[in-house]
Amino acid sequence: ERETAMGFCLFGNVAIAAKRALDVHAARRVAIVDFDVHHGNGTQDLLWDEARALFVSSHQVPLYPGTGMTSETGAHGQILNLPLEPGSGSAQMRKLYEECVFPALVAHRPDLILISAGFDAHADDPLAQLAWTVEDFAWVTGRLCDLADELCEGRVVSTLEGGYDLDALEDIWWQHHDYQGRLIKAS
Repeated sequence: ERETAMGFCLFGNVAIAAKRALDVHAARRVAIVDFDVHHGNGTQDLLWDEARALFVSSHQVPLYPGTGMTSETGAHGQILNLPLEPGSGSAQMRKLYEECVFPALVAHRPDLILISAGFDAHADDPLAQLAWTVEDFAWVTGRLCDLADELCEGRVVSTLEGGYDLDALEDIWWQHHDYQGRLIKAS
């Protein structure tokens, strides 16, 4: 939130990066995809009035911070909240991304894609009840990199947001790391 540090975030790094890309580096449009298990309420709040920034958050509901309902769409309809029920796994996640997230990115045509890569949606994570697998995180990262190649000359940056089962986090990190040559192409 603008005036309050909440949860595990002191700064809204992804929102700050989006605003800097727009205001300093002349990006016309940016997109943020947040797949952390918790709703990105701070990012949403910071970008609520920013028509040039698409913010997409898939997250478990109900879960802290209790925000991120589909009715929360931003001042310009540029916010897309995609709540997932506890227990949602590969099939639900992949369907949601194929039918909602990827088409929204294509429609927005960003100059930069920012990923809030929260790995706490993994089935073994102790803080929530989603059931994503290591392969799901690799799949979504790969698809986002493919879309960055298609839409914005490969400009994509990934930031670590969450993940609290260290064994799962290590496995996911190595899968995510395989895309490192494609991530952080934001020149």
